Amino acid sequence: MHLLQSLRAFVTVAREGSVSRAAERLHLTQPAVSLKLKQLQDQLDLKLFLRKPQGLMLTPDGQALLPSAEKALAAMAAFEQSARALHSTLRGRLKIGTIVDPEFIRLGAFLHRLVERAPQLETELRQGMSGSVLDQVRDGRLDVGFFLAPPGVGPGASVPEVAHRELAQFQYYVVAPAGWGNRVASPEWEALATMPWIVTPEDSVHHRLLRSTLGPLGLTPHGVAQVDQEACMLDLVRAGVGLSLARDALAMAERQERGLVVVEGVHLPCALSFIWQRDREGEPLIAEALEALAGVWGH
Repeated sequence: MHLLQSLRAFVTVAREGSVSRAAERLHLTQPAVSLKLKQLQDQLDLKLFLRKPQGLMLTPDGQALLPSAEKALAAMAAFEQSARALHSTLRGRLKIGTIVDPEFIRLGAFLHRLVERAPQLETELRQGMSGSVLDQVRDGRLDVGFFLAPPGVGPGASVPEVAHRELAQFQYYVVAPAGWGNRVASPEWEALATMPWIVTPEDSVHHRLLRSTLGPLGLTPHGVAQVDQEACMLDLVRAGVGLSLARDALAMAERQERGLVVVEGVHLPCALSFIWQRDREGEPLIAEALEALAGVWGH
């Protein structure tokens, strides 16, 4: 540190040509600047300045050392700036609950934006169903997560401690195996519920959507198989096992590419949301995630 201060005095005096002006720039007394110059010259065993009528002039040795001294000060300034930046750099691990497929929730763009904004931040992804993600955000096992529910509902009034931001709305359609066009010609739920269904666990949005639709009618789907992934659901529909729900884009693609039947006149509205604990909203990790999310979804 003493050498750094002496180098700073040396460079400032060289630029100003005067101990008094250098002292003003460094906010030091003239004797203090003179002492630092003497210490540097003694340490180097070199004479760095000559006193002239117009002020102090660099000796040839002083001129030779000045560029190196300036580089050393610049390097030290950059080092200190980097150290200060580390104090303001967000660190830690953000645990994110993911659902369905990465493309649908724009996971890649979200993580890219997050890493750009907070390069020291680590992320941990846990794939699950909406209900399990909600439970884990609620009890703190996850920091944030994606969630599916009817539009405007979010986690619901029974979970007031979890906040949400709705990102997009879409539709779920009922899909049936190829060749089932006549069997599902009636779009009435009373008829559809009696057919074989590929059902899902209670944690899934498919289960909640069907329950909220069929429950008031006194109906339950005739489940013949239970799976917990959309890809498996569609595989079973293709195999002719039964009906299932599918997101609009998937349903239309399956109809065009594999001939699956989309039941006309039946659709269940849904929304994709981002969730977090309400009382943690001011935490840097959560705030950074919400900022990155806004950059991807424009919300």
